[in-house]
Amino acid sequence: MSTEAPRELTHNEEIKEAIPTLAGTIASRLADPTADSFSGDDSQFLKFHGVYPQDDRDLRSPAGRKYIMMIRSRIPGGVMTANQWRVFDELAWLYGNNTLRITTRQTIQFHGVVKANLRLVVKKINECLLSTLAACGDVNRNVLAPPTPAYTKARDEVYRDCLRMADALKPQTRAYYAIWIDGYQLKIDDPFNQAFTDPLYGKTYLPRKFKTAFVIPPVNDLDIFTNDQGFIAVVENDRLIGYNLVVGGGMGRTHGNKETFPRLASELGFLTPDKLIDVARAVLTIHRDFGDRTDRKHARFKYVVEERGVDWTRAEVEKRAGIKFAPIRPYQFTTTADLLGWHKSVDGQNFFTLFVQTGRVKNEKKIALREIAEKFPQTKFHLTTNQNVVLANVSDADKAGINSIFAAHKIPVENQASVLHAVAMACPALPTCGLALAESERMLPALIDRIEKLCGDLGLDEEEIIIRSTGCPNGCARPYLAEIGFVGKAPGRYQLWLGGNVSGTRLNRVWKETVKDPDIENELRPVLARFAKERNPGERFGDWCDRALWKAEPVPVAVN
Repeated sequence: MSTEAPRELTHNEEIKEAIPTLAGTIASRLADPTADSFSGDDSQFLKFHGVYPQDDRDLRSPAGRKYIMMIRSRIPGGVMTANQWRVFDELAWLYGNNTLRITTRQTIQFHGVVKANLRLVVKKINECLLSTLAACGDVNRNVLAPPTPAYTKARDEVYRDCLRMADALKPQTRAYYAIWIDGYQLKIDDPFNQAFTDPLYGKTYLPRKFKTAFVIPPVNDLDIFTNDQGFIAVVENDRLIGYNLVVGGGMGRTHGNKETFPRLASELGFLTPDKLIDVARAVLTIHRDFGDRTDRKHARFKYVVEERGVDWTRAEVEKRAGIKFAPIRPYQFTTTADLLGWHKSVDGQNFFTLFVQTGRVKNEKKIALREIAEKFPQTKFHLTTNQNVVLANVSDADKAGINSIFAAHKIPVENQASVLHAVAMACPALPTCGLALAESERMLPALIDRIEKLCGDLGLDEEEIIIRSTGCPNGCARPYLAEIGFVGKAPGRYQLWLGGNVSGTRLNRVWKETVKDPDIENELRPVLARFAKERNPGERFGDWCDRALWKAEPVPVAVN
């Protein structure tokens, strides 16, 4: 009989139990003109509402801090109407820092919003029929779906399933609408506030965040294996037959903590679309019931799958969903990239994918996209997890007008970016993210330029290498799948990871524990020089790293 004392719950678990509506005292704080930020428990409750209290770290001084808010929208499948894009553009101009930040999960973040404007921005987002509810917090986050309408008509079916999923996994508390729409505070002693239990999540929601995505092979443009649950569409003759389910993926880790690690999702089995919601809820509630609530660094669903095993997880999902999985259907992934430029949609219309460096829509690109939204209201705006924007539903007659807007703002429609820039990604990091240990978004473009020059010196001109950077080990830009990954450790210092692949099915691993920014070329030069001399015909850098650098010990690979 074990004599080990039960471990204490984290403070986050205690406050969710105390106020399961997630109302906190947010509305009261919003109404207080003397307060410029939030503190204590409200900072945690705000995340469920899509808001992170931050401060501009460039402006920290002994005299104090400039407090600002990051607001993250929830946009299932990343699909926006032209009017919604116009509203977002205006909100960023009036109340943010006049940029729109496309995230690696098909949403938009507003940065630089001050507390006095917070409720107004969230309310306006809701008025244009989008939301910020569950964009953050210990719940299912924004549900991803394939953004590119070029490959199969079945994309429409998959997108509809994405919308069904987003609705089915949304928390039900009315506190969100009370605070942001109606503007009143649910009192702590309100009977509803104390008695509320979410019908899916329970009183304490999930131990940590949960991520869901859909993808259609052979294009893995969502990095499906990094999600807590991923649905890989099985398509025959442009019709959706069902999904292969993979579970237990995730990128986050902590420096120096070997109990935390990136993990690729594991295959469970095949299901038909009619069982989709039952299965998704089953997976989510396993995380709810078995996830670690005593250590938030160990609270992700991937650790449940890793420690209890794939067979146990499969059996538990089958029991909860009342199904029996069929064997995994064959599938293969060949790329994670977006199709930049003009292309034909499967419905005969056109679409244009605009490259957005590190996902930051600003300056001339922001103005041009606003004009397109105003002049071509039938255009759909699809956000990609590679941080680009797809302009979809464009008729042949409208192409010239859109091209003329880009030309007027000196935005190329062809050759928009070099091969290295086109596939690179970065998280925001400094100065807004409170977790950032090093620069990411602000440093990556110049670093890519430096690596391009190095590649040119070594005869590797036009060689596509996937490079990703994050300012901390949480991995928001998915650096652990990159062929070259930079993970911030301290100002100007990064871990260097090598060996991911183009299909997003293999993890890389640490090549150098710490590299100073000025030394990056010196660290990469001998490796890239070896690659140039030793590579097989057509072999990519990441595959060569896996073969030549890591051959003594295999790197985890997603089965497909």
